[in-house]
This record gives sequence, C-alpha cells and structure tokens, in this order.
Amino acid sequence: MIATIAYSPYPSWLNPGDNTWQLVSATLVGLMSLPGLAVLYGGIVQKKWAINTMLMAFTGFSLVLIVWVLWGYNMGFGNAVGSGGGTGIMHFFRDMVGKPYPITSHFAEQNQAVSGAQSLIPFHFPTATLAYFQFVFAAITPLLFLGSVIGRIKFKAWLLLVPLWCTFVYCIDAFLLWGGGYFAAEGAVDYSGGYVIHLSAGVSGFVAAWVLGPRLKRDREHGVPNNLFMAALGAGILWLGWNGFNGGDPFYAGADAAAAVLNTNVATAAALLTWLIMDMGFSKQKKPTLLGAINGMICGLVAITPSAGWVDGYGAIIVGFVASFVVWFAWNFLSKVKPFSKVDDALGVIYTHGIAGLLGGLMVGFLADPGMIEYGASGTSSFAVGGGTGASAVTPFSVNGLFYGGGFHQLWEQFRAAVWIILFSAIGTFILLQIVKFVCRGLRETDEVLMIGDLAIHDEEVNPRETFAERIGGMGSYDMGDDAEMAESR
Repeated sequence: MIATIAYSPYPSWLNPGDNTWQLVSATLVGLMSLPGLAVLYGGIVQKKWAINTMLMAFTGFSLVLIVWVLWGYNMGFGNAVGSGGGTGIMHFFRDMVGKPYPITSHFAEQNQAVSGAQSLIPFHFPTATLAYFQFVFAAITPLLFLGSVIGRIKFKAWLLLVPLWCTFVYCIDAFLLWGGGYFAAEGAVDYSGGYVIHLSAGVSGFVAAWVLGPRLKRDREHGVPNNLFMAALGAGILWLGWNGFNGGDPFYAGADAAAAVLNTNVATAAALLTWLIMDMGFSKQKKPTLLGAINGMICGLVAITPSAGWVDGYGAIIVGFVASFVVWFAWNFLSKVKPFSKVDDALGVIYTHGIAGLLGGLMVGFLADPGMIEYGASGTSSFAVGGGTGASAVTPFSVNGLFYGGGFHQLWEQFRAAVWIILFSAIGTFILLQIVKFVCRGLRETDEVLMIGDLAIHDEEVNPRETFAERIGGMGSYDMGDDAEMAESR
C-alpha cells in the first residue's frame, strides 16, 4: 500500500478564515471610499461641483495607496524610529512614529504579518493583507475632510496636500494609537479610528476650510444638492461598508468581530432615528428629511467606531443616541457661534466626524464592558497560543469603563489622546497648507473658475449636453442633411 502525502497551499501560520475575512473587510472599507463617499459627496454638492468632488475622491484614494506601500505603512505600523522605550518626554518621541521604508518586495508582501500593532496572538495572514486593510483606513481619512473644502480648493493643491497630510499627520497619529506608540503603551484605545480617522479628519477639515476661506456667497446661499438619489446610494454603501470597518479590527474572524458588526448597526439605527425625531420635534420645519437621516446615520457610525467591540448592545444604543443628540444641537446651534460661524465647513465634517468621533472616544471611558472579550472567550482567564512545547497562555483582552467599576483611568487616557489628536491635526494641517500654498501659488481657484465649476477645471460636467450633432472647431451646427449629401457624392 502506497502512503499518500497531503500537501497544503498555505504556510503553517496562515488561517484561511482569518485571511479571507480580513481581505473582505478591507474591500468593504474600500467600497466606503469608492464609490461610497464619492457618490455621497457628489450627490450632496451642487451640480457644478459633482465631477470635481468625485475626481478628488478617486485621486486621493490613489495617492494614499502609493504613499502607503512606499513608506506610509511602516511609518504607521513598523518599528519605532527610536526603538521604543524610555521615560517621560523621551518615551513619547521614541515611540512617536515608525521607520519609513517600502513593503513592495516579495518578502515583505508574502511573509507573516508582524507590526507594532501586534495583537495578543500572532497575525494569521501575510503583511499584504494587513497592509491593504490598514491602507483603506488611511485612504478614507483625507476623503472625509474633502467634504470641508469642496467648492474652492485648487485641484493641484489637493494632489499635493493628500500625500503630505497622510505622511506627516495620519501616519504619526496611527503609530501613536495603533502601531504600539506612546498612547497605546499608556493605555489609550481606539477600536477602529474614532480618533485616528474621524476626529483628525474633522479637525483637519475645519482648519483647512478656515485657511481657504468661504465658498462664493451664491454657492453658500444656494447650495442645493444635485442628486439625493445618489446621496442615498452612497450613504447606504457607507453604512454596510462599516461592517468591515469595525468588524475587521479584531484581526480575527472571531466572536468579537461579530459583536462589533452588530453593535455598529445598532448604534447607527439609534442615531439615525434620534436625528429624525429631533428634526420632527425641534427643527424650524419640523419635518423628517433624508439629509437629516444621513447625518444621524454618520454620527452613529462614527461614534461607535472607537468602541464597537468593547461595549455591549446597551452601550451601543447609548453611544448612538448621545452622539446624534449632541451633534444635532451642535449642527443647529453651535454653528451660529464663533469660530464655527466664521468657517465654511461645506458638508459639516467637524460636526458629524469631529465631534461625533470625540464623543465616541470619550464614551469608551464610561461604557466599555469588561465582559466584551476581544481575544479568547468570556468567562475564561487565559487561552493557549501555539502548540506542543511552544504553547503559551494569553490573558483575554477587554476594556473596563467607569460605569463598570473601572474608575477614571481609561477616561483619562482617552482624554489625553483626544487632546493630542486635536492639537497635532490642527497645527500639522495648518503648516502643510502653508507649504502647499507656496508651491501651488495659492490654495483657491479664482472666482471666475469658481463661478463655473467642473467645466472650467476639468472640461467635464456630470450631466453633459448632447454634443454629437455639433461640429467641433467653430464650423457651425451639424445638419443631418450633410450625411445625405456626402452619400450622394460617393
């Protein structure tokens, strides 16, 4: 009898289920940018800005990907520039950012993922999987604050700002909170990016809108959405794509990933309904609106992002309600108070992302349930990693909020990290805008261009007129009789 040998196409460390879920999650998050945000923003803006807005989304996505594979990924998730460690201020600077170098070699892409974001147990997929998953998070962040500056920023200024901002703001924030940097070591947590992505995008967008100045007066006063159907389509893609946004962040296809997906949807539903009720009861029109529902939806998605796998279902409902309730008041009343009233944040990114992200991150310090286990299983004190003589015991990880007996420590760490994100994003964005302004000889398009929009900048419009029956080059109108005359001449 001939013995058979079983071959496996997988390395010993690769888990096909985890690898598959991580790639699916990354794809869902990518769809949130393209086409999700592209058609959401493209549908909300005036018709004359639809092409410009969507093209900036596509180019921003592409620019971040090139930055990410050449140096960004390792700045956010590689080895610390100072090799980590130290105390006091030296601890901060040694653990501030990773060493920039590419991940484009065959060795880097196909070997087991190892990074400063290392979880309690080894990653069960290659670096290519982890790098792409983290890329789609990096890519969506500048696309979010695009909503603050549409309708006046130069296209070439955008092309320069995105790679600079990704390198010098996003990558540093990512390393500090996710890549094993200072705030992560101190105990601050950010499940999927309430701080690193949404708070940073909200603050950066607000500063950019202030530096750029307001849109044209007629655009501010008559900014009618050009296609609410497309806006609803983009919003729906955003909501469902968030299953990958939060569901992929345990890095394993386990129980916590499922809980994070459910909590994400529960919080979002609560937030959407809260905004609608507030509109119906307290707005000037006292009517429910689609745009209001979308704003509430975004508030819920953003606020649950920092805590999706660390709060239970009750906590998710509270997060969604509180975020939507507070942001509704900010949107309707804070916007009339300086400095908010003096800054033309075109799509209100500072409210739905900045304030909602801040609230969500702080609520981790109150609502995190220690029974929500990210690794391992509830009711167990440890679990085994590895096999044979190499097996070791690992304690399951969870977060303990104030309302569950955890004291003020977690809330304090969340607050410290939020202060850093706000200040660093604001100052970093301001400095980078001054550099871009110098290189591009200004940040704004001229008023003449702003009056026209897409046709002036891209020679395209979202609903082009029929030009088939028109001769090019000033030769007059195209006449169907011309075809008959040409046929006879043959």
